[in-house]
Amino acid sequence: MTTPSTRTDVVIRTYGPGQVPPLLDVVADIWADAHPELVDNPGAQAMGLSVPALHRQIQGHLKWQGFTMVVAYAAGTPVGFGYAFPCTADYWFGPALIEQVPEGARTERLMGLCELAVRPPWQSRGIGSKLHAGLLKAINPKWSSLLALPDNQRGHSLYTRLGYQYAGPYRNEPGGPEFDLLLLQTGNRT
Repeated sequence: MTTPSTRTDVVIRTYGPGQVPPLLDVVADIWADAHPELVDNPGAQAMGLSVPALHRQIQGHLKWQGFTMVVAYAAGTPVGFGYAFPCTADYWFGPALIEQVPEGARTERLMGLCELAVRPPWQSRGIGSKLHAGLLKAINPKWSSLLALPDNQRGHSLYTRLGYQYAGPYRNEPGGPEFDLLLLQTGNRT
């Protein structure tokens, strides 16, 4: 694997739905490296936080028009990825939260950011920000939203730097894990 150095350039490549299936194992490996506390953790697996769950999640989201994946490469080696798609507020927020989010997040172009992960040796080098910028450029939303585990301090630190704000607690199913729902008004006013 490529190791970070100050001289290694990082290239962000953008992929559409038809290009993603061959990348599933690569991005799952990045996800596992970025979340070692979840790998082989029966509690995390019960919450749907596992490599097989990531595969199912991505495959289920490929059907969304505008699905976009970005992958960061350093010296040709994948070191980070993210994916998102334009979605409806009803789909993304669900009935419990729809009335709690700002009107613009309900009525304007919304991006659901599903995953953003960078291998640990490459974290804190601006790669997560570049991946996020690549998704915003490709999807051009007016709002972006994501779910983060409340104890994911590194993720929350990045999302705060990117401008996301806490919008409330979120569960995608009764008894499921509670996530922090975060929102960003992107400023894209086209």
